Amino acid sequence: MSASVLYDTPGPKARVRNRVFAVVGTLAIVALIAVSIMRLEEKGHLDYAMWDIFNYSGIRQNIADALIATLKAFALAAVGSLVLGVLLAVGRLSDHKPVRWFATGFIELFRSIPLLITIYAVWVGFLTDYSMWALAIGLSIYNGCVQAEVLRAGINAVPKGQREAAYALGMSKTQVMTYVLMPQAIRAMLPTIISQLVVTLKDTSLGFIILYPELLYSARLIASNTQVNGQYPYVSVIVVFGAIYIALCLALSALATWIEKRGRRAKTGIAVAGATPPPADGAANAAGTGIQLTGTDGPADGPGGAGN
Repeated sequence: MSASVLYDTPGPKARVRNRVFAVVGTLAIVALIAVSIMRLEEKGHLDYAMWDIFNYSGIRQNIADALIATLKAFALAAVGSLVLGVLLAVGRLSDHKPVRWFATGFIELFRSIPLLITIYAVWVGFLTDYSMWALAIGLSIYNGCVQAEVLRAGINAVPKGQREAAYALGMSKTQVMTYVLMPQAIRAMLPTIISQLVVTLKDTSLGFIILYPELLYSARLIASNTQVNGQYPYVSVIVVFGAIYIALCLALSALATWIEKRGRRAKTGIAVAGATPPPADGAANAAGTGIQLTGTDGPADGPGGAGN
C-alpha cells in the first residue's frame, strides 16, 4: 500500500534489490579508497617523513598565523555582510521608490558578479596595500546581498496581521520593522543565515589570489617550499588544512545549532510572584462580602476559598 504520494513502500523484491545495490555500492567505495591509499603509498605520500613536517615549530607557527588571519577576515566579513544585509533588505522593502530601486539594483549587480572578481577589483582599485580589508569588503558585499534576500524572504513570511496590528497600536514603520518584523524574520531564517556564514568562512580561501596570508595561501606556501625525499608534501598538507577547514565549519554549525535551540525555547507562562497572606480583618471582610481570595501557589487564605 502506498504510504505517500511521492514514495511507495518497497515490496520484497525491491527490498532485496536495494540491499544488493547498497552492498555493491559500499564495496565499490571501499575498493576505490583502498586503491587510492595503495597508489599514495607507492608514491611515498604516506611515509612518516611526509607527515613529520608538521612537528617543525616554524610550520606550526605558520599554520597558527594563517588560522588567525582567516578568522580575522571571516569576523569582519560576517559582521559586514549581516549589517549590509539588514540595510539592503530594509531598503528593498522601502516605500520610497529611489531607495527600493537602488537596493534592488545593488543586490542584483553584485549577486551576478563572481565573488573572485569583486575581491580582486576592490584590492586592485582601492586597497592594494590592505589585502585583509579588500578580502573582507569583497566578502561583505557579495554575502550581504545574499543575506538581504534571505532576510527579505523572512520578513515577507511574517503574517500580515501582525504588521496591521502593530500599526493599529500606533507604532511607526521603523518600530514595526525593528520590533515586530525583523526579530521574527531572523529567528525564522536563522538556519539559512548560518549556512551562508559557513559559505563566507570557506570563501576566505579566495584571499590567496590577493596574497592575503590565510590558510590556503599558507598551505600552498608550505607544500611548494618544503621538500621531503625529493617530493613535495601536497597530500599531507591538503589533508591537514582540509581538516582545519572542516573543524571550523563544524564549530560554526554547532554554534548556530545552539543559538537556534536557545532562540526557539518558548516560555510556557509568565512567572507570578506568590501572594502574601492578607490580614485577618481583610479575610473576614472578604468572607462577609462573598469575595474569594486565592493564592498563586496554594489554597485560599480566606474562609470559603478554593485552592488553585
